[in-house]
Amino acid sequence: MPEQKKPFVVTDRRKFTMDGELRPDADPSPEREEREARPAEPVAATPSQPVAPETPQEPELPPALTAEQTEQAKRAYEMTADRLDTAIRSANPGMDHPPTMSFDQLVQSVYMTSILQLGGTTQEGQQPQVDILGARQSIDMLQVLEEKTKGNLSTEESRLLESALFELRMAFLEVTQALARSAASKAPGGPARPGPGGPSIVR
Repeated sequence: MPEQKKPFVVTDRRKFTMDGELRPDADPSPEREEREARPAEPVAATPSQPVAPETPQEPELPPALTAEQTEQAKRAYEMTADRLDTAIRSANPGMDHPPTMSFDQLVQSVYMTSILQLGGTTQEGQQPQVDILGARQSIDMLQVLEEKTKGNLSTEESRLLESALFELRMAFLEVTQALARSAASKAPGGPARPGPGGPSIVR
């Protein structure tokens, strides 16, 4: 069976008429289609239009509490703490009532933590384990306490805080110098290594 001949069709792809006007049925050019399909490129800032640097955002503070909320939380805490004390004394007859927290106890607590971090409670014959960064933070904590309570302490409280800071700073210097000597002795070409018992850093 002979193939059926298809009619020969001529398509006019000209965009403009003989008068120079755009034909309404003209196909858009491939360049125009490609240009429209391509996303717009960002415009770079010119020297005359400097970009302002981003300002660092300050940490958001928690919402302010009302006096009623603060009082309710304090009252609930105290009631729960009293029930806890009663339960502990019931399980341990003859046990004294826990002492009320004071400024002296707060200073002594941070002081003892620093001493532990500096290896001050190491038994004889054992190698001290030193948390030098933790000790530094504990000493700095007492320093912040000293700065924030200046002019609001009794003579005894001020003397206790000053004495604790002085002793801890001197102990910190002694331990850091011992660590430096230990590190120098282990370096190639350094002096002879000391015997066991020198401090070591735990972190």
